[in-house]
Amino acid sequence: MLKKLFTTACCMLCLAAQALEINTANEAELDSVRGLGPSSTARILKAREQGPFKDWTDLMQRVKGIKSGLAAKLSDSGLTVNQLPFVAPATGIKAP
Repeated sequence: MLKKLFTTACCMLCLAAQALEINTANEAELDSVRGLGPSSTARILKAREQGPFKDWTDLMQRVKGIKSGLAAKLSDSGLTVNQLPFVAPATGIKAP
């Protein structure tokens, strides 16, 4: 039991170490995220000058080119907004 708890704690620490907060990341850190290039990074930094991003929706509204699909990929690559990963909004379509 103790071994399982220790393993879980280590995994959580590894995931936390891989996370990159968009509101505090510098240009080089943002460029290192898969899915972001120099132009996307520049748009993020420019929008961030107006203030930190409140959430993923705020990010997508303020930064041209970031939509749900890219937000999901960026989140999967470790990017967070206020330490939270992207969660796709419910579509309202029920599964069969």
